[in-house]
Amino acid sequence: MGTVDTIVAMAYLVAAIAFIAGLHLMNSPATARKGSPISTAGMVVAVAATLAKMANDGNTSTTAWIVLAAGLVVGGGAGLWMAHSVKMTAIPQLVSLFNAVGGGAAAVIAIADFVRLAGVSGTAITPRTAVATALDVIIGGVTFSGSLIAAGKLQGWITGQPVVFRGARVLTGALAAVGVGGSAYLFTGSENIGILMMVVGASLVFGITMVLPIGGADMPVVISLLNAFTGIAVAMAGFVINSAGLIIGGALVGASGTILTILMAEAMNRSIPNIIIGGFGTGDSAVAVGAGATGDIRRLSADDAAIQMSYASKVIIVPGYGLAAAQAQRECRELADVLESRGVDVSYAIHPVAGRMPGHMNVLLAEVNVPYTQLKEMDAVNPEFDSADVALVVGANDVTNPAARRPNTPLSGMPILDVDHAKNIIVIKRSMGHGYAGIDNELYTNPKTGMFFADAKKGLAEITAAAKALVG
Repeated sequence: MGTVDTIVAMAYLVAAIAFIAGLHLMNSPATARKGSPISTAGMVVAVAATLAKMANDGNTSTTAWIVLAAGLVVGGGAGLWMAHSVKMTAIPQLVSLFNAVGGGAAAVIAIADFVRLAGVSGTAITPRTAVATALDVIIGGVTFSGSLIAAGKLQGWITGQPVVFRGARVLTGALAAVGVGGSAYLFTGSENIGILMMVVGASLVFGITMVLPIGGADMPVVISLLNAFTGIAVAMAGFVINSAGLIIGGALVGASGTILTILMAEAMNRSIPNIIIGGFGTGDSAVAVGAGATGDIRRLSADDAAIQMSYASKVIIVPGYGLAAAQAQRECRELADVLESRGVDVSYAIHPVAGRMPGHMNVLLAEVNVPYTQLKEMDAVNPEFDSADVALVVGANDVTNPAARRPNTPLSGMPILDVDHAKNIIVIKRSMGHGYAGIDNELYTNPKTGMFFADAKKGLAEITAAAKALVG
């Protein structure tokens, strides 16, 4: 091994250490901001090492360097623009889009290398390359098309309801058989590009038929699973072209994505196979205020809510997707500051799947410098609801629905926040619309619950103003 090769190998090792350290720091909202630049630095080192190896090999044409530079400028510019312009509520869609790009790119690497080897006279495709190529193409293809469908469902371009048509399962099974059968043929050392393209086509269509029947409520879990697929596909691409950097990076992404998927599935008390089978979640549905409820609704004004919370000893705020959609985290923090100035003990109850991704609420509240000590996870905060004078629910729906405690409902078995155990409950919501599970929230008809119908941003601002007037 030459000097440059040794340096490149050491650079990949440094990059791997940076990736691991970054992932570890991202485990906590308190250290996540440190973890992101460390992981970014690791990727810069890995890319630089790869470019150095290409330059040292001396077989890269001028055209190839121009293409690489163009890709860096276009891809880097697009990524920078999207990172700056994306709304926090659209982060899951962006993650899904990045999954598609990663999985698709990995598959293209394998396809290009297979075509290159098949075109070289006297060069046999080894079983190792054939297996890695087939797995890369299957996983990458499924990830590419499946991630695009998932992003479309979350963005509202595709209905959040499960999409099922006659013969769908038969088609999906046939596609799986084609993919497996074609791959098995490639494992024999075949250089048949037509068979490879058949596997590619089957994988792309399989990704669509796999995700379409899954409801909107399960999309965050599906995105996490596809993220793990992306990592595996990248690792397989590393085996195809003998790149240690791709193998290490892909393995880490695959492992972290798998862990996240398992955690999310456990938070919803559902198995991953059950989620993939589909049939849960019907998307948001908007109905008129007061409609669709099975009991009486008690309305509150901003003054009523302000009085209840200003003279309470303990208030627990429950943020949900409605807060994220309205970008109301700053108003939420301002209300908490006013209450704390009156001696009220304020904390935040964070459900693992509140919003659309784990950590969604933590990130939003961290943006406005809510102390980390006030952010309490579900298991820690649930016992505290019994002693809370007021639970303020801001745009959270399914994660507070007592129907989850009863059998035979779409939410049955899903762990929820015990909001109904508080002495008084205030819910800020635009309407009586359903959450992703598509059922009424029984919390809204609880005699202890007062409904304040308003956009989260506007509603919190009105309550804060009323609370300040009381202070004056």
